[in-house]
Amino acid sequence: MEHMDHSTQMRDLGLRVTRGRLAVLEVLDQLPHSSAETVVAKVHEDLPDVSIQSVYNVLNDLTEQGILRRFTPPHSPALYETRVNDNHHHAICTSCGRIEDVECAVGHAPCLTPSDDHGMVIQIADVLYQGICEDCRKSGAA
Repeated sequence: MEHMDHSTQMRDLGLRVTRGRLAVLEVLDQLPHSSAETVVAKVHEDLPDVSIQSVYNVLNDLTEQGILRRFTPPHSPALYETRVNDNHHHAICTSCGRIEDVECAVGHAPCLTPSDDHGMVIQIADVLYQGICEDCRKSGAA
C-alpha cells in the first residue's frame, strides 16, 4: 500500500497522519512479518529522532485500529504485517524461522469449521502451519 492509501486509511479512522506512523507502515509494507525490534531499527535509519516508545505505540495503536495484524509464532516475539482482513494464515520453518503467507485453506473466512463452536459465531480462523522449508531440507539443516 502506498503513502496515500495509508494516509487515507488513517484519516478514515480518525487518526492523525504522522511521519512516524507512515514510516512504520512503509517498513512493514517492505518487510512483512517483522518484529517490533526490526521495525524500530528500520524506522531509525530514516527518522533517528523517533523514539523507541513511539514506534511501539504506533504498532499497538495501528494494530488496535485494524491497520496492522500482530501474530506470535512459537518461540518468537510478536510479528507485524500490513496484510489484514483477508483471513490468510502463516507457515513457519521450524529450522530457520522463515515465514510465508498461506491463503485461506478452504473457501472464504473463516475457512475452517470447528467441531464444536460452543455457541459462538466463528469469524476468523488463525492457523500457523509449522514445518521445514525446502532450503533447510536441501541443506540438511532440518
